[in-house]
Amino acid sequence: MKFLHNALLLLSLSMFSFVSHTKVRDAINTDYESHLKSLFVHFHQNPELSMAEVKTAKRIAQELKSVGFEVHEGIGKTGIVAILKNGDGPTVMMRADMDGLPIKEDSGLSYASSAEQTDPFTNKLSPVMHACGHDVHITGLVGTARYMQANLSTWSGTLMLIAQPAEERIMGARKMMEDGLWQRFGKPDYALALHVFSEGETGKIDVSAGPVSAGSTSVDIIVHGVGTHGAYPQFGKDPVVLGSQIVMALQTLVSRELGPKEPGVVTVGAFNSGLKHNVISDKAHLQLTVRYSSLETKAKLLNGITRIAENMGRAAGLPDNKLPTVMISKEEDTPPQINDATLTARLESMWRGKYGPDNIESTVDDGMGAEDFPFFVTGHDIPSVYWSIGGTPKASFDAQAKGGPAVTSHHSPFFKIDADGSVPFAVETTVAALTELMPRN
Repeated sequence: MKFLHNALLLLSLSMFSFVSHTKVRDAINTDYESHLKSLFVHFHQNPELSMAEVKTAKRIAQELKSVGFEVHEGIGKTGIVAILKNGDGPTVMMRADMDGLPIKEDSGLSYASSAEQTDPFTNKLSPVMHACGHDVHITGLVGTARYMQANLSTWSGTLMLIAQPAEERIMGARKMMEDGLWQRFGKPDYALALHVFSEGETGKIDVSAGPVSAGSTSVDIIVHGVGTHGAYPQFGKDPVVLGSQIVMALQTLVSRELGPKEPGVVTVGAFNSGLKHNVISDKAHLQLTVRYSSLETKAKLLNGITRIAENMGRAAGLPDNKLPTVMISKEEDTPPQINDATLTARLESMWRGKYGPDNIESTVDDGMGAEDFPFFVTGHDIPSVYWSIGGTPKASFDAQAKGGPAVTSHHSPFFKIDADGSVPFAVETTVAALTELMPRN
């Protein structure tokens, strides 16, 4: 009899959860059709470049103010912080990045971007496109705000929404932090962010504990030489030869100085020197990107780059005042995103209950893409989770498998996201996470 009672209780709770989840989904879908869908099209057609997201930020601020959030503009130049207090409880932050890319759109969408903008970093007029799904993120942020404000009786605490600039240049989060983000608005108890991916199927969540995005640091090496005539190399010190030796020696850092299971990447993306066939230059410039999944690995790689560059210079016979100069960027530098194990397990369990285990994945990324969201949490003792949602319908993957059109990757002029499948799901998964962390007592 007790077993039957417990079974009926579990069935009743399950049915209640299903009905409650259905009500949330219906409310979000209704808001999408009446408001968010056109807002997404607006954002998609009017993208703006990193640190120039003035009109985008203004529209986001307008949307958030209209539903009662306390909105602060111009944080880190164009960033937005919006706060809604709803009784006692934790403070939870949700971030959305809002910048586009200097790409001319060729997606074939009826609402494709034809926008152009002067890039503040190059001072050149450039086409602009949302080629990474940030339009989904900011539309989802607005949708989340609208749902949470309309359902105050279902949660308790303080909701902090952040629209962040310049993720594509890995600097917007840092600039907001340099502008005193936590000192001015309070440090959250939890921090959340999501990303839509065209390579994922709509309706699916990808989440895992531990490192989910790499740390990234840009490094420049100036190789000093002694210029001379190309026909008389004995009178100079060739920076091209020395630079080439440095490039090859750098390949040993990952293969011979990191453990086999310790991920790291050192890529030389540019090597420039000289202007003429028969002139040995007095300088070469190497540009590197360094990727890692822990700050310990970062230190190993950066120290190794400096050691190799300087000592290869010594081996070439350069005096100490002409050794290669290694410059480690403070602007293009971001730590890895490490999802908190306890918080990840809590949210993953909740999402599994709502969407079923078949719709929850833990993909191991075979690359080392970077994100600047970690600036908000690294060194601040804030548990955080960064998850992904799919942006392409299953039918498109099925068609691709049969030889049809390829599903396009991010940062491509052909990139496109299924807004109908991804925007409401972005709101759903975020609302579910927020109500899990800020339950009504």
